[in-house]
Amino acid sequence: MNIIVTGGAGFIGSHLVEELLKEGHKVLVIDNFDDFYSYKIKIKNVLESTGNIDKMSLVNKLINSGMDKENILSQLPSMITHPKYKLFYCDIRDNIKIDSIFKEEKPDLIVNLAGLAGVRPSLLDPVAYEDVNIKGYLNLLENCKKYNVTKFIQASSSSVYGNSDHVPFKETDNVDFPISPYAATKKAGELLGHVYHSLYNIDMFQLRFFTVYGERQRPDLAIYKFTTQIKEGKEITMYGDGNTYRDYTYVKDIVQGIVKSIDYICHHTNVFEVLNIGNSDTVSLKKMIEVIKNTLNMSANIKVLPKQPGDVDRTYADITKAHKLIGYKPTTTFEEGIKKFIIWYNKE
Repeated sequence: MNIIVTGGAGFIGSHLVEELLKEGHKVLVIDNFDDFYSYKIKIKNVLESTGNIDKMSLVNKLINSGMDKENILSQLPSMITHPKYKLFYCDIRDNIKIDSIFKEEKPDLIVNLAGLAGVRPSLLDPVAYEDVNIKGYLNLLENCKKYNVTKFIQASSSSVYGNSDHVPFKETDNVDFPISPYAATKKAGELLGHVYHSLYNIDMFQLRFFTVYGERQRPDLAIYKFTTQIKEGKEITMYGDGNTYRDYTYVKDIVQGIVKSIDYICHHTNVFEVLNIGNSDTVSLKKMIEVIKNTLNMSANIKVLPKQPGDVDRTYADITKAHKLIGYKPTTTFEEGIKKFIIWYNKE
């Protein structure tokens, strides 16, 4: 298949790209290398996912020479030798470029992982989150309509459940009460997806990801940040009493859910489904810190601060539907995933 992966230079995206290439698909990555975190990390993700990590030394030479980001990224596609991979340095809001990619490449399926991420940052700039996560997403849907692309996988989020008292979270639960702009954009994305499915026969999965972690994790996320702080002997900031809970899901299990969704949607028509893609096991903030500390065999200095606005008390996925419909079955425990993450982190 000819598959567009937006956000394919990111954390989840690069792992998905790696798996799709292994399966023999042609992968077209669209990514704008947003400055939310260093573009250098995303370049490394691209090179690792395509088997071109040896080119990182060349990238470092360009960086050390003082070459700016735009010029380095303009050279990146030529460094990639994988015959079934193409990289487009492009924002999903850029209709002229997106239209050109759809027209020239004739994709069979879209996996939209692009967007502004994070609950707390969305409180600071909700307009930007609306612009990227809704308008950018709509640009992709409009081009699917124009070029008759009828298969679409959209990344939603467990944040749509807000502070629901009903656990574990089921896809049939009411999600009309998000508590952050980020969550609201993800709920809006699900609704818009249904519109385009109903009007234009676009088969679609809306995948609600639950707290993804693992190798190549973004440096702003808690597991990466806490690991760094413990190793450097710095103080950890814990918001609240440590009794918030998250359904941490290892990145390879998330990728399994996406790949199984792709397989299902390509063999069925008239599909619109919302699926929880999680681990169905909750871990408290206190336990998360304890597991990292024990895996590193180091102590942690913890500073307790008030709970942050927008943070939910817990996430907990009921994955019964995903298991029955697509055969999704996570296999990595939290302790195993943290060990794999720290092995990668130490190599980095």
